[in-house]
Amino acid sequence: MGRASLQIRPLPNDFAAEVTGLDASEVDGASFDALYSVWLRYPIVRLREQRLDDGQLQAFSKLFGPLEYAPMGRISDAERDKLPNPFVTTISNIVENGRPIGGLGNAEAAWHTDMSYIEHPPTASILYAVETPEEGGDTHFCSMVAALDALPSGLRDRARAIRLKHDAAHDSVGRLRRGHRHASSPLEAPGAVHPMVRPHPENGTEALFLGRRQDAYAEGLPLAESEALLDEVWRYVALADAVWTQRWRVGDLLIWDNRSVMHRRAAFDPGARRLMRRTQVRPATSP
Repeated sequence: MGRASLQIRPLPNDFAAEVTGLDASEVDGASFDALYSVWLRYPIVRLREQRLDDGQLQAFSKLFGPLEYAPMGRISDAERDKLPNPFVTTISNIVENGRPIGGLGNAEAAWHTDMSYIEHPPTASILYAVETPEEGGDTHFCSMVAALDALPSGLRDRARAIRLKHDAAHDSVGRLRRGHRHASSPLEAPGAVHPMVRPHPENGTEALFLGRRQDAYAEGLPLAESEALLDEVWRYVALADAVWTQRWRVGDLLIWDNRSVMHRRAAFDPGARRLMRRTQVRPATSP
């Protein structure tokens, strides 16, 4: 199965595409090269009607690079070794025997970039739909290339000079991660520091890299100045012509580029069931 057998349909706002003609459980070198080229052009790629178990999802994901451990907060190596699969995350609101089987529940999630709070954030996130509610639970994406382009020139120049600390203590629904506590201010929050504007190492496009708004801090600035700068920059995030929404169906497989887009999840009925599996890919330069 090679490049010619893939069909590519750009989706609204031109930073997502649907690819057909590919079974993610059986991908040869030529078809993956073709898919990867599409992904570098469209930072969100959707494959529909897939049927994958966790092993097949992991094998497909590893084609993009070495996998990152599932985010578990502060966890020891011994505790991680006890997990059934430390590379595949369950994202779900389902409760069995009085305990949730996955993370993030059914609440609305804020705009964020996956694991931007670590030194080498994932390049790709891959999400597979096992069960989906009839309504809600959509995932919204915004182009951070478009957000950078939308900044007034003076603000854009200032953003290029800023390094931003990304809060590690809270997840995308605002809850504390395991082993963390609330910081007294963004200056005290834990997390990695990254340039606010980063060039994509493979396709050369520049994009804003904000991670999430909660407890973010522009390094070296007084807190009030940092807050004002971030509030101003965030005004240009998720403008109407730079947002695309994934309305999930069972069997959907989505691959997105964390270097170019942010995402958030819409809330849904807590009585409905939503079950997703996610993997994440380490950058080639990470240890």
